[in-house]
Amino acid sequence: MENDVTTTGAVDETRIGVIGGSGLYELFEAGTADEIDIDTPFGPTSSPISIGTMAGKRVAFLTRHGRAHSVAPHRINHRANLWALRSLGVRAVVSSSAVGGLHPDYAPGTFVVTDQLIDRTWGRADTFFEDAVQHLSFADPFDPVLRGVAVDALAQLDVPFRPTGTCVVIQGPRFSTRAESVWMREAGGHTINMTMTPEVPLAAELGIGTVNLSFVTDADAGLAEDEATNGGTEAPVTHALVMERLARANEVIVRAIGSIVGAIPDDYSPRELVPAEASASALAATGATA
Repeated sequence: MENDVTTTGAVDETRIGVIGGSGLYELFEAGTADEIDIDTPFGPTSSPISIGTMAGKRVAFLTRHGRAHSVAPHRINHRANLWALRSLGVRAVVSSSAVGGLHPDYAPGTFVVTDQLIDRTWGRADTFFEDAVQHLSFADPFDPVLRGVAVDALAQLDVPFRPTGTCVVIQGPRFSTRAESVWMREAGGHTINMTMTPEVPLAAELGIGTVNLSFVTDADAGLAEDEATNGGTEAPVTHALVMERLARANEVIVRAIGSIVGAIPDDYSPRELVPAEASASALAATGATA
């Protein structure tokens, strides 16, 4: 398996990965990062992987939807993305996500350090263990150490944020009906997204800890007038609205990611949610190194 690495040693030093969501297609300044194309047993990654320095640490970055936002949510090759990052030595992933707010306390412009998921997707390749029974302990999907780091980092920034939140992950690419939005809120959802699963459980299967930084761009199918912020209704989501608000927030999103990356302990070690030997075998069976 050939990897196009332009700087000797860059791969070996990379322990932190960043997965960019909608609106985050570049992380490093032009000319400051090495670009790597990795062949995986699961096909191509969503984008080439860039390895550069952020907050004094080597970071591997890929963008979930491709650099031209050309990969639909239900077509993302999450297995290739996570396998490639783990093959580089990544053990901690900071992911960014655009989310809708299902609850008035999660208004547009708010950051959320997600702590729980409700998976409503279907038909996606969601495990590396196709031929062997391997159950994933997943009661708390996101790594508590990394979540603590993220909460502390955001507290130091002048941004509105929620330290917890349950995200309902839908299939996409369509947005919700009003009835679905109300139902998901009543089921306990605070935000809604199309990509956190199977990304997070796949990372856990490979021994990668994850923390998610969500940015609320909209109110999904809309809030009632007496619930909306600023004394008026919040209109139903459109793709154009999401991208417009993400573009305006790009600088602060990148700054928040940098604060989290910089605060990850050098001796960080992820939880073992499947036996370490199972994660190693999943990598070894397809030719990667642990």
